[in-house]
Amino acid sequence: MKKILPLGLLVLIVAFALFAVALTRDGELVTPTGQGTVNVEGSVFEALPLPDYAAKHITADYKSYLIEVEPGIKVHVLDVGEGFPLYVQHGNPTSGFLYRRVVEQLPLDRVRVIMPTLVGLGFSSKIPSSHHTLDNHVRWINAALNQLALPELVYVGQDWGGPVGMGALARSPGLLKGVVALNTSFNAPTEARDLSRAHAVVKTPVVGELVTGVFGSIFDTLPSVQGDPASLPDDVLTLYRKPLKDSGNMKAPLALMRMVPDGPDHPSTPAMRAVEEYTNSLDVPAEIIWGMQDPILAQGLPLMEEKFPQAPVTKTQAGHFLQEEVPAEIAGALLRIVAQLQSIQTVTPQVEPALTSGLEAAETQVDEVTE
Repeated sequence: MKKILPLGLLVLIVAFALFAVALTRDGELVTPTGQGTVNVEGSVFEALPLPDYAAKHITADYKSYLIEVEPGIKVHVLDVGEGFPLYVQHGNPTSGFLYRRVVEQLPLDRVRVIMPTLVGLGFSSKIPSSHHTLDNHVRWINAALNQLALPELVYVGQDWGGPVGMGALARSPGLLKGVVALNTSFNAPTEARDLSRAHAVVKTPVVGELVTGVFGSIFDTLPSVQGDPASLPDDVLTLYRKPLKDSGNMKAPLALMRMVPDGPDHPSTPAMRAVEEYTNSLDVPAEIIWGMQDPILAQGLPLMEEKFPQAPVTKTQAGHFLQEEVPAEIAGALLRIVAQLQSIQTVTPQVEPALTSGLEAAETQVDEVTE
């Protein structure tokens, strides 16, 4: 005779199956709507007024706007200052606000800081999980940069902001003039290997959703990857978490973790190979600022040094989100590269003193970093 499952057990199995289906649903497209317009260097974009919990973290001179890169896909941009363009790209699961403390260290009468937020995070459009691919993110950020019509820029990338930003720049040859590399990677994997234990755990369907959305939150774990956990207080975690929660689509952080290649056959690997090929071809001024207390990417420093063998390296005691911990060191590197580029182009007397003054202030703080 066939054994029949007890009714209670059958109900539990069916309930869990339904729960798993709901938990792993793809999510919906959520497109932000702005109010009015903002003029940015002659281009007009959709203005996005910020809620109070976000606006309090920046000054009134910031511009906040949306760039529609595809129908329904809008990239939120924070933009402040005037002068030499600095394109700074954050990673998972933060937003362009991650660079706000770096901005505080810069002479905004001589540099313009452009802070796009990756699609799925912050105030950019939210998308279904399956739409989170490296190719898509590279295309969207490249489209945003193209609409800004920048003549040149210095680039900073951290976490996914590294390969996404560099991949976007590879599609616009000649735009990139200098690089500041933070904790990130520009190399494609050549063997099967997980970036971290957390990445290994969450790539399993259902398990990842349970770990990051039911039994805990990615945002709650962020202080643990810092050199100083207090560098990510509750109001800053809210700054990164709340736009996703309010949108009803919290899919991006887990999707971006699963987007990290774990071997040569991962879907992200071909795009990473293109990023690696492009960075190998670069001959531009570069600096490396590294957080040695980063449990995810600290071990990647030797590979970055191989990528930019002539680049000065500043080792810090910061963790993964080093923009929150060592903003002066990052600003100092940016100013040194801008000054170097402008000296090559014959710096004008009006520009050089402001850059030099900002550079000296930043270098004073850099000297205090523990190697």
